[in-house]
Amino acid sequence: MTTSPRAALVYNPIKVDLDALKEAVAAEEAEAGWAETLWLETSEDDPGQGPAKKALAEKVDLVIAAGGDGTVRAVAEALRGSDVPLALLPSGTGNLLARNLDLTLDDVGNSLRTAFRGADRAIDLGVIRIEHEDGSITKHAYLVMAGLGLDAKMLAATDDELKARVGWLAYAKAIVTVLRDKNQLRLRYRLDDAPTRTVRAHTIMIGNCGSLPANILLLPDAAVDDGLFDIVVLRPEGFFGWLQIMGKVFWENGVLRRTSVGRRLMGDTKEVRALNYLRGSELVLRLQRPEEIELDGDGFGKAVALKTWIDAGALKVRVPEDNVL
Repeated sequence: MTTSPRAALVYNPIKVDLDALKEAVAAEEAEAGWAETLWLETSEDDPGQGPAKKALAEKVDLVIAAGGDGTVRAVAEALRGSDVPLALLPSGTGNLLARNLDLTLDDVGNSLRTAFRGADRAIDLGVIRIEHEDGSITKHAYLVMAGLGLDAKMLAATDDELKARVGWLAYAKAIVTVLRDKNQLRLRYRLDDAPTRTVRAHTIMIGNCGSLPANILLLPDAAVDDGLFDIVVLRPEGFFGWLQIMGKVFWENGVLRRTSVGRRLMGDTKEVRALNYLRGSELVLRLQRPEEIELDGDGFGKAVALKTWIDAGALKVRVPEDNVL
């Protein structure tokens, strides 16, 4: 006797219309010949790791994450290194991984068809150990980016109620606040086997993927399955430095790089003085003072040091069959 495959759906109750979602899942699972889905709810204290581990204990064949980037990150952290694939049901404002995998947003039916009928694609995970200002050490996974500086401070300054009402526009107020902060990051770092370096920077972002919302291509060479992360170091000096960064990110990366003619116009120069790119698979970094840190858009307090590395091919993600490379 052949047992039908079974999925678990880990959902953030604040992000989904549960009744409508259950109806859609029941229809799709029946049509695809799957058993009844196991439903597991996240909480403020457990954004997804616990429910995902329970799903693994139940020996499900698929875990669907329905929620924002925090839910997806937490579920992926629990699934790391398992053979159970992750399917995405984008429900937040960012949907960072879904965007980088070119998955459909805001279409529950299409997302569920991909979940129950798609193919698996192996992608990399970033793993990070953070030493906090109180001396404690925590370990996490991230799918898209880890950041110190502007982006982490911006998240810490964002009004959560405003974000719930207007989404990414809420960050505009936080950006204005953060740009008044003249403090720079001062740090020592070692990338792979290279010598230790000292640097001052406004922002450092370590990316497993390259794209952000609003069609912002921050790390143009980043790939989710190349076994490496890409790092961007922002070092603007005054208004002109920010203009350099805006031109590089929004004009070159966002417009010129997307066409063959535009790439020829760009030439071979990738960097400007205010913006530098690095690439590697392991980064060790120590800060002169505690700084805010974020992972996939969620704040993780203040860090004084970190070690991060790529776990190549550690997560299987369910994608449409024609999206498997």
